[in-house]
Amino acid sequence: MRAAAPGGFLVLPWPGGGGGSDPDPDLGEEGRGPLLLRCGAVLGVTLICVAVLRRWIAGGVCRCPLRLDGKTVLITGANTGIGKETSRDLAARGARVVMACRDLSRAEQAAEEIRQSTGNGNVVIRHLDLASVYSVRQFAKDFLDSEDRLDILINNAGVMMCPKWLTEDGFETQLAVNHLGHFLLTNLLLPKLKSSAPSRVVTVSSIAHQGGRIDFDDLFFSRRSYSSLESYRQSKLANVLFSRELARRLRGSGVSSFCLHPGVIRTELGRHVQGWFPLLGALLSLPSLLLMKTPSQGCQTTVYCAVTPGLEGRSGRYFSDCAEKEAAPEGQDDAVARRLWEESARLVGLKDTC
Repeated sequence: MRAAAPGGFLVLPWPGGGGGSDPDPDLGEEGRGPLLLRCGAVLGVTLICVAVLRRWIAGGVCRCPLRLDGKTVLITGANTGIGKETSRDLAARGARVVMACRDLSRAEQAAEEIRQSTGNGNVVIRHLDLASVYSVRQFAKDFLDSEDRLDILINNAGVMMCPKWLTEDGFETQLAVNHLGHFLLTNLLLPKLKSSAPSRVVTVSSIAHQGGRIDFDDLFFSRRSYSSLESYRQSKLANVLFSRELARRLRGSGVSSFCLHPGVIRTELGRHVQGWFPLLGALLSLPSLLLMKTPSQGCQTTVYCAVTPGLEGRSGRYFSDCAEKEAAPEGQDDAVARRLWEESARLVGLKDTC
């Protein structure tokens, strides 16, 4: 009942309080128990689903325990992202790791961190700018003069969807860094790879090679409208075709060639994408923690291709999540692969190739 108060005000009973009213059953002890159980069940199922999703996204894991004592590994772009984690893994296996990087200051910081975490002091840095033919040639000359062997070359460095930039040699940056620089570097280091055989060349490509096209009439977007995505796809397809043609040319030499898709990874590689679409980058920052691999997870297929015994018979193949996968049809075109090799050699001024 409503009670009258002095001064003519109407006093209503407080919900759930006194005044003779019954408590809300949903707020009582009997109603609260089932509600908590339902919430707990939903939370538990959600956490299990998240764990399963994260495990699936993490992909394959290289479980090969092979040691690399006495071996020398060269990794480009090794100061950050999956290059850094690849360096850490192979250093932990006892290899001499040469980190080839453009930024020597950041490279030294990364190298010291790896030395401390692995206990391997045989981790060194060398300057390499893959956007410069001169730098690649100078690096290769110094490496051949100073190193006794090269057991594993990992072509890891890359740029993704940057603006249309031209290198000092007049090349479009993505094709120059992702493909032409590594093409030249690998060819110049082949004498050391052959003398160290059995040895391996591992090239980091991407699933983005699917749908890519090598436009021999306009490789550097001089005439057509520049598309950062189309350029990136072209460069990643070039990686697959290069690895395939390299394997064909090196058959019987003791040098094997592999390429791979590392997965979608949280690294600095996507900084240009966020620059184009800052709002999208902000919106995806939290989901990316769930839906992208960590650099440590992303380096697993690279390590798998570098150390797993018995892969020599699959030279030229494409891998993902620590397993062989089939490259896109455009990545299996041997005629295009041969033509790309010849055009790449012409562009970088390489007269003698394998």
